This record gives sequence, C-alpha cells and structure tokens, in this order.
Amino acid sequence: MRPVDLRSDTVTQPTDAMRRAMAAAEVGDDVYGEDPTINSLEELAAERVGMEAAVFVPSGTMGNCMAIMAHCERGDEIFLDPRCHIMSSEAGGPAVIASVWPNALPVTNGQFTAADLAAAIRGPNVHNPRPRLVCIENTSNNGGGSVWPLERIAEVSRLAHERGLVVHMDGARLFNAAVALGVPAAQVCASVDSVMFCVSKGLGAPVGSLLCGSRAFIDRARRARKMLGGGMRQAGVIAAAGIVALESMVDRLAEDHANAQRLGAGLADLRGVRIQPVETNFVMVDYADTGVAPKDLVGRMRERGVLCSAGGTRMRLVTHKDVDQAGIEQALTAFAAALT
Repeated sequence: MRPVDLRSDTVTQPTDAMRRAMAAAEVGDDVYGEDPTINSLEELAAERVGMEAAVFVPSGTMGNCMAIMAHCERGDEIFLDPRCHIMSSEAGGPAVIASVWPNALPVTNGQFTAADLAAAIRGPNVHNPRPRLVCIENTSNNGGGSVWPLERIAEVSRLAHERGLVVHMDGARLFNAAVALGVPAAQVCASVDSVMFCVSKGLGAPVGSLLCGSRAFIDRARRARKMLGGGMRQAGVIAAAGIVALESMVDRLAEDHANAQRLGAGLADLRGVRIQPVETNFVMVDYADTGVAPKDLVGRMRERGVLCSAGGTRMRLVTHKDVDQAGIEQALTAFAAALT
C-alpha cells in the first residue's frame, strides 16, 4: 500500500487524463512561440484570472522572481509578509537576482492590512529605496492555508495604487482560495496587477506554474524568464497536464478542504494537541504539550504508513487529491497511537 502522504500537495501524481493528454500533446518550440499546447494553456490561464496574458514557467519560485524583475528596478523596495514563500523558501532570489530591498510587514496568519502597508511606506528621500511593489501570498503557506478576504485585498491594492505601487499575488494555491470563498479566481485577483499560480500543487499536474498580467508586463516577464534559464522548447508535453488541471481539477479542491476539516477536528480531540482554524487544505498542528519530540513523532507516523514533517513542535499537514477519506482515518488512527 502507498503511504498516506501529508507532507505537501506537491506530491500529487498526475491523473490518467493528464497522462493521456501529455502523450498526445501537439508541440513546437516555445521560445519561438510555436508550441500550440503552451499557447492554449497560457490563453486559458489568462482567461481564468481575468488578465490579458500569461506565461508558462517551470516553477512558482521562478514565476515570483520574474514578477519582481518585471515590476521593479534594482534597489526598489518590496513589501511583504516576513514568512511568506518569497521570503522564506525561494533561496533569496529576490535579493540576489532582482536586487530588491524587502520590507517585512506585521502579519496575522500571513495577512497584513492597508494600515500596516501605509505605516511602512516612506516618503521620497534620497536615503530610502524607492517603494515599488506589494506582494500578497494567497493562500498563505506559513499562515496555515489562510485565505485573504476579498475586501482586504481590495483595500491593500487601493492603498498601494494611490501611493504609486503595484501589487503582485503569489497565488500558488489561488484556486484553493477561490473555492474556499466560493467565487471565481478572477474575482480573487481582480484588484492586483499580476498573479502567479501553480498547477503542480492541489490541481495535480506534475510540473508548472503560470504568471499572468497585462501584455506589457508579460513581455517584460518573458525576458526575465529567458534570463533565468526558463525558456523551454517542446514543453507542450507538460503544459497539456496543466490544461487538464484547469479544466477538471478546480472544483474538486472542495474535497481536500473537507478532508482537512475532518483531519483537524479529529486531531483536536487528542490530548495536548492544538489546531489552528482550518480554512483550506492545510492543518497546522501544535503538539508541544504532548511531550513527544518532532523526530520521534515523524518516525512513529512513518512506521504507521503516514508521511509528515515537523518544524519544532509545529506540524503542517496538507490534504490533496491522493488522500481520500480512508487516508484521513488512517492518519487519525496513526496520530492517536503515535502520541501515546
């Protein structure tokens, strides 16, 4: 039996429909703009988020870096959550490659307010970096899969635009946010200037992300992609899976959210375990009061057929299409045994 893998939604396997689409994909040289499958995916992606254009990239990390490069000049200031993916998990790329100055805002569950942003923006001064870009991560990874309310996104974007800044959304799990809010993805990012989303997480495709925005922005982003080594050739074989993901895998994210709710509720009943409110497909577990060491807990779970990882006494569990209700029950049984 395959283990119940709750480490991340990046571990999903492509569906049979994706494999068939990949095998049959019509391809061409994407750098020349001649891969019809990539072109179709980019058009579909732009339409789904309500923007003019999109570019297909190998990873969300590359897409975010491209966005920063396309929006900013060297030495510009960007505003963001200090624990967001761009800051914590992208190898310092924005500083090393884009040469921007990060300004970390105070956050609650990965979210900041327009007032927080307003307080951080400094006036014109030769001593200060030029304030240029606001980055929103939605859903918030280290925020426990939290979803930004539409009103807050609009307020932050309005303030940014009034001050001459632009807004980029790291929407790696954009469609989880849209499903949780019960609105189209285009509505979630209606007030931002660009958005990146992954097809390789909850949507189940094996690889790839899309960066979307205005045509002029995407033209600049394509140059950044080439500079970063992301110019692909006959990559329609992977883009085909992204089309299947967008056409057939979005609505089913609600199943992952329901499974996360069940997992969170069951874990909350265990002695010494505290659970952050579950909003999407993340379950954030604090087990400091159980007295079990992280290494021991991860090992005990693996012995019982459940894969997870822990940092300190906090654990992030992520549901996805390859974990069904039976897998959730197996995980709950394993946790109960591992914590005794």
